[in-house]
Amino acid sequence: MTKPHRHCAVCGTPIPLEERTCSDKCQNTLAESRNKVRKTRMIVYTIFGVFIILWLFYVLFR
Repeated sequence: MTKPHRHCAVCGTPIPLEERTCSDKCQNTLAESRNKVRKTRMIVYTIFGVFIILWLFYVLFR
């Protein structure tokens, strides 16, 4: 039976339970990916907010 372990979130290499990634390269890749997701999410929320505001102006002041 194998020892308890988890796998690197980026490349899938087996690592100890307390680690998140297997190397600094994978850590940087994971951080970049999270930043891209965060930026994309903020852009979508901003566009959605602007759409709601424009819709409200249209409904209230037509």
